[in-house]
Amino acid sequence: MAKSKTIYSCTECGGTSPKWQGQCPACNAWNTLVESIAEKPGNHRFESLAPTAKLLNLSEIEARETDRIPTGISEFDRALGGGLVPGGVVLIGGDPGIGKSTLLLQAQAQLSATHKVLYVSGEESGEQVALRARRLNLDTRSLQLMAEINLERILSTLQAEKPQVAVIDSIQTLWSDQLSSAPGSVAQVRECAAQLTRLAKQAGITVILVGHVTKEGALAGPRVLEHIVDTVLYFEGDTHSSFRLVRAVKNRFGAVNELGVFAMTETGLKGVSNPSALFLSQHGQEVAGSCVMVTQEGTRPLLVEIQALVDTAHGNPRRLTVGLDAQRLAMLLAVLHRHAGIVCFDQDVFVNAVGGVKIGEPAGDLAVLLAITSSLKNKPLPEKLIVFGEVGLAGEIRPAPRGQERLKEAAKLGFTRALIPEANRPRTPIPGMEVIAVKRVDEAVTRIRELQ
Repeated sequence: MAKSKTIYSCTECGGTSPKWQGQCPACNAWNTLVESIAEKPGNHRFESLAPTAKLLNLSEIEARETDRIPTGISEFDRALGGGLVPGGVVLIGGDPGIGKSTLLLQAQAQLSATHKVLYVSGEESGEQVALRARRLNLDTRSLQLMAEINLERILSTLQAEKPQVAVIDSIQTLWSDQLSSAPGSVAQVRECAAQLTRLAKQAGITVILVGHVTKEGALAGPRVLEHIVDTVLYFEGDTHSSFRLVRAVKNRFGAVNELGVFAMTETGLKGVSNPSALFLSQHGQEVAGSCVMVTQEGTRPLLVEIQALVDTAHGNPRRLTVGLDAQRLAMLLAVLHRHAGIVCFDQDVFVNAVGGVKIGEPAGDLAVLLAITSSLKNKPLPEKLIVFGEVGLAGEIRPAPRGQERLKEAAKLGFTRALIPEANRPRTPIPGMEVIAVKRVDEAVTRIRELQ
């Protein structure tokens, strides 16, 4: 097979050079030239243009729902939006050793009983994969394995075998003989991902790509890698903890921010049916500085305990957060001072979301403020109380989306009181739940004092 001609393109301005240089000759930017395949020269005269494509009216196109392929792992299916889509491309990334290969090997083993699947391993030999499968007690009699990193050989095998689901572990280990750069380089990752995506769409093969992450936690390689795939999943969790989270940050076939929760056991990853229990501490008695909130992860409401510790500062006051935005904490302390008269400028303030979960939505503002107030006054909040609501700079409490679902989830887990925004007050009473609706921060602090 003839080798294609390569050129070096600037990632900043798009300029090209026939050979690599440290500085782009067009825009003078440093270290921006990356290798790519040169386009074949063609005749650009108007007479030689290809025939025009047929135009369709969007209203005349019949949109059909494609049956998804369930993986047999309910939490993984939840993160995917209901299962794998034929012809879809999924990219899953995470820290080394967090369980990406383990989860995909478990899913492939279950799928192999009813579907034709192929596991392509570029990081481990066949013996290593077989040892892992034996350790996990997986039935791999119908699971086909290919230990290969050459892209052209992988594409030929996929076209010949036509599996329904193929796993590529990992995209950074593949290389194409059309490029001279090393595996894992920007050009190799981009070209390999583009070729696999093209084949997946043409042949209807579901392709799952495993991606490495940088030390900052972002997927390694070009940003276009996340754009060309259909679904991007992130594997989160502390390697010192047995719990793992699979979060969807992009999904063309389902909701984003869907969350799958797993526990790492001796026989692999197991789905957690009641993840709220992971993020709630079991106190023998009520303690100050603890407040339970209901956060929304995709379509799943989760109960998370927010802990705050306020202590006298020795020197410059510190503001530390784990699982929450530190800048938002500074803003909330200013709102608490201005609109509720509670001063913390001479106090160290530490806030933690239990269980390693990350709270990204503003609906946790009210829970953070009440946890800080409870710790400062050294008075526990009322028993069986849940809180949610966004706090504005003017001291108002704004509604949170899906408030009804949050309240139902809390009631199901035995909580009997809820302090929520006025706009989230349910139209019909929730059995066993006393709802306290407030409009402002000072009103919320006053109501809590009355209940303590």
